[in-house]
Amino acid sequence: MKLGFVVIYVDDVREVLNFYQQAFDLKVRMEYKEHDHLLYGELETEGAILGIASHIMGKESFRGDYQKLSVNSLPFGQTLVFVTDDVYQKWGDAIKAGAVAISAPQEKPWGQIVAYLRDKAGTLIEICTPMKA
Repeated sequence: MKLGFVVIYVDDVREVLNFYQQAFDLKVRMEYKEHDHLLYGELETEGAILGIASHIMGKESFRGDYQKLSVNSLPFGQTLVFVTDDVYQKWGDAIKAGAVAISAPQEKPWGQIVAYLRDKAGTLIEICTPMKA
């Protein structure tokens, strides 16, 4: 099995796509619109594709309602993890792009530098250095 996509369902697809472009320099791979309404977009990463979908698509896909992300509620028990050699720079870029700080970069006992934040939709994000072998 290969992890191909991670999809986040949000209120405003454009806003969240813009956040990831500004915060992490991710490039938009594709966008899907219906009646001039942006319903879905994909961002290229060096691994799985990060999809940003509207709640309209979520309700259609899941045939009903579901628990929605919100910056105002507790984060879900899942994390998007971005690996970089410069956690401090990417942390700063994400904060400038509108991220909500959870835990500033700090070195962990196992040698990684790790930081946590939330995107504009409420997704929990970890930014960390690569694990040393």
